[in-house]
Amino acid sequence: MNASQENLWSAPFAGKPLNATVVVPGSKSLSNRYLILAALGHRPVRLVGLLRSRDTELMMDALRSLGVRCEIDEQVDTTVTVVPPSDGRFHGSTKVFCGLAGTVMRFVPGLAMFADGPVAFDGDEQAYARPMKPVLDGLEQLGACIEYHGEEGRLPFTITPPQTVSQCAEPSVVSIDSSGSSQFISGLLLIGSRVPGGLELHHTGEKTPSLPHIRMTVADLQGSGVRANADEHARVWTVQPGAVQLPKTVTVEPDLSNAAPFLGAALIAGGAVRVPHWPESTTQPGGLLPGYLERMGAEISFPVIDGVRYCEVTGDGHVSGLGDFDLTAAGEIAPSLAAILVFADTPTRMLGIGHLRGHETNRLEALVNEITRVGGEARELPDGLEIAPVPAANLRPAEMETYADHRMATFAAMLGLKIPTCWPSNDCPG
Repeated sequence: MNASQENLWSAPFAGKPLNATVVVPGSKSLSNRYLILAALGHRPVRLVGLLRSRDTELMMDALRSLGVRCEIDEQVDTTVTVVPPSDGRFHGSTKVFCGLAGTVMRFVPGLAMFADGPVAFDGDEQAYARPMKPVLDGLEQLGACIEYHGEEGRLPFTITPPQTVSQCAEPSVVSIDSSGSSQFISGLLLIGSRVPGGLELHHTGEKTPSLPHIRMTVADLQGSGVRANADEHARVWTVQPGAVQLPKTVTVEPDLSNAAPFLGAALIAGGAVRVPHWPESTTQPGGLLPGYLERMGAEISFPVIDGVRYCEVTGDGHVSGLGDFDLTAAGEIAPSLAAILVFADTPTRMLGIGHLRGHETNRLEALVNEITRVGGEARELPDGLEIAPVPAANLRPAEMETYADHRMATFAAMLGLKIPTCWPSNDCPG
């Protein structure tokens, strides 16, 4: 074995049907929203079941840069107490490092509106390609000054908060095109109640991607005592001025999108996989996952064992394609669904996910590259991805690329259940 082979990580291969129970950590989307809302409050908040990942570590470090204390429990490291600044004013003349985390680079700039000086933002070199302009345009409309240190609308940049506080009793009207990411809308909604007079936010683009994530933000605001709502067409959102305060203790739901690789494994390899603590209702887009898997041929049940509700997925190794399938509401699980659909016996056109080109990597291009690499057949569409069935004999082992993207890493691992796959161990995102 040469040196390069020694550094390869091989995905687990399923030689028989599965029978597994997998505990999924806390939701990243909820974890980072709760961290922001806790920082905007006026008293400490205890977050239980917080996801510990690079994105949440970056979020806590960003908040610490702004003067927020994030205290990790010595006994249970998924319990974190967030203590906002005593005067409600964030520290300025500081620097925030965003890494590659979309929620950090799009949610934290809003907090800089309420800092006592300029706040500089930077990130991984790969983050410079991620779109930022709509949320920054929105902050400029609210009175912030944005100084770009590279390409306009991208990292790195510095935000100087408004020099004077508006006394207007009417809501500030902001218009942005959020077609590229629902996080642009969420990033502005999260600070809306701190804006004098409140916020009236208009989306000017054709489509609103990942609407469940925006609904999640609105629900979290409402759970913090904020009056927030959307119009019936999900084109205009209003946030009334007022205090933000989460309950003293908040428990984070498991990350249902991160359950997709495990539950989807039951379709690929056959057998049964269970995930505990599955909520009866949720704002997470991953809550749509069981319905999608059922359409692909899985048997779905929700047994309650010792008071704990499980989602159980049972498969027989046969996968049905989805035909023309609108995935606008849950684009983040597209890589996991794509891994399953490589083994389907009919074609699928996943639509409404063109915005995935602006994620941690261009996920549509990456998926086509990697499906082709193992002998599958896929092509990009203007707004999505088409996957065609191929004979099982055409699929072949491969050394995969993960693009430093955790969704692409789990995609490759799912393929590895039936096709031996590996990739450089130092390319696995943390």
